[in-house]
Amino acid sequence: MSFTRTLRAVGGAVVAGALLFGTAPVASADQIRNDQWPLQKFDAEAIWKISTGKGITVAVIDDPVDASHPDLKGSVLPGKNFITGGTADHQNGDHDHGTSMASLIAGHGHGPGGAEGVKGLAPDAKILPIGTASGSSDEIPKLGTAGLAAPIRYAVDHGAKIVNMSFVEGSSQLTADERQAIDYARKHDVLLIAGSGNDGVDTPRLPAAAPGVLAVGAVNHNGYVWENSNYGSHLKLTAPGVEIRGAGGTAEKPYHLANGTSDATAYVSAAAALLRAKFPNLTAGQIANRLIKTAGIPVDKQDMKLPDAHYGYGFIRPLSALTKNVPAGSKDGPFPALKSGASSNPSSAAGNNGIDPKINSDKGMSTGAIIGIAAGVVIVLVIVLVVVLVAKKKNRRNGPPPGGPGGFGGPGGPGGPGGFVPHPPNPNNSYQQQPGGPGAYPPAPPTQPPGR
Repeated sequence: MSFTRTLRAVGGAVVAGALLFGTAPVASADQIRNDQWPLQKFDAEAIWKISTGKGITVAVIDDPVDASHPDLKGSVLPGKNFITGGTADHQNGDHDHGTSMASLIAGHGHGPGGAEGVKGLAPDAKILPIGTASGSSDEIPKLGTAGLAAPIRYAVDHGAKIVNMSFVEGSSQLTADERQAIDYARKHDVLLIAGSGNDGVDTPRLPAAAPGVLAVGAVNHNGYVWENSNYGSHLKLTAPGVEIRGAGGTAEKPYHLANGTSDATAYVSAAAALLRAKFPNLTAGQIANRLIKTAGIPVDKQDMKLPDAHYGYGFIRPLSALTKNVPAGSKDGPFPALKSGASSNPSSAAGNNGIDPKINSDKGMSTGAIIGIAAGVVIVLVIVLVVVLVAKKKNRRNGPPPGGPGGFGGPGGPGGPGGFVPHPPNPNNSYQQQPGGPGAYPPAPPTQPPGR
């Protein structure tokens, strides 16, 4: 897999708009904090009385993260830089995308009471930085020969419960190693979350479109889909991604505003961290289920059929996800079930080095299959022999049976009408696909900077 683009655009617009996600008042005079409209609309102050993400590690596969930023000090683990080697807790020049994502997830602000700077939605979570980027802020070059597989496995093996992937890549197919790494994460109960992309098209982009990954689109402060947010049947959720204030940049300009599904992805990862801290016994799929079951849609789209290609199941509502009575549901949640026996080498899902244990492709039938067939043949022969002997004995006593030749079957019998009743559709499958919505959505305000 070759990485191509991060999913945000930096701009200088001032945030404005009516509250939709909540009604909490502005709690700080600090302008940077005031600009964080998602915290106000989520009612973050109420959320933090319930969960702050404490004890949860979120891996950020991205640019290395600036662990010295005042809003992130103490919240960033060493991690690993897959480009240069060593740790990933030092920002590479002004390449701040990873720092920004980390700040939206687990920033704690600074100053008295942490009231200044950027605060993440899960301020007590830890960030595991996994450096995959080098070069311009717009491009993420090919990750050597490791692809995405090694970073995902590293995240899983180093305690991450959530993996944030705020990027898209150029190839249309995952490698076998990457597919196995995604299944490896799922086998180890790790939730993978990725941005859908910033092209405004319905072309599925990886890794968001990969089975087992939670795909995220972006909405503005009114809850309407951002015009550059990619869409499609794979989209599951949306989150704030327009005019988002994040940490990063340079010493002279340590903050910026940005648009993109990158930022939306970070907010979903943060919401998942809140839930994983509050509900430690829920699986990754059940955490995704809780986010989906409590998602919202704009008030003028209440008749929209879900999932919708642009909104998925709606925009996240973390406070509802933390407080509503939501049945846990299937352990896989909205994701396809893993094959039985899936392990650290998911291509071996059948449990025998990838070979179905009933059949050995190199040597024909397996020993078990041969024994089973032989046993069946012996049983049939014994039954036939008994029937013949009984018939002969009866013939000797009573002569030939009345009527003509007999047979087995007929209406209602095996093979006839009524002999097979198909299973009805599962009424509990709450993720069964429904017809998509009309696909139209309001454009974002014209003052927004273009996505990238």
